[in-house]
Amino acid sequence: MCSDSLSDLGLNQANNLTEFLIPKNVDYIISSPYERAYRTISPLAERLGIEIVTDNRLTERILSEKNHPDWREMLRQTYYDLDLYYEGGESSNVATHRVITVVKELLNSRFENIIIASHGNLISLLLKYFDDRIGYKEWENLSNPDVFHLSFMKDTPNIERIWTD
Repeated sequence: MCSDSLSDLGLNQANNLTEFLIPKNVDYIISSPYERAYRTISPLAERLGIEIVTDNRLTERILSEKNHPDWREMLRQTYYDLDLYYEGGESSNVATHRVITVVKELLNSRFENIIIASHGNLISLLLKYFDDRIGYKEWENLSNPDVFHLSFMKDTPNIERIWTD
């Protein structure tokens, strides 16, 4: 894990998220090992007495190894061309595959109410996998934090945004 802590705002958001999620009967928490994701979900895990499992496949998608002033336009293009990637980065398809392998493993687990704590772009790609209408605009409209309920009736996914800020 990185060594950065949450800001006062981040701590407040983590506490609000905890209060929101307490009644959801969570029985498993898996998180990106990146500090912000892990620390955001830690108060909930502590309250529930659940150990957080970290998984490197939940790290944020790397758009490019270089900083680009037009990174938002570059990101937007990756929602239209899912195989597009930039130097040192990964395509939407590669990042999506990474997170979907986690979800498929979790769907075959004994757990029923699972929290996946990750990062905006990766989560938007996960949601896009199940609903192709999700794209750059939906990524732009994510809040921090944000919560989506992904459920399955047989093999049919249902996505519902349940966080309102």
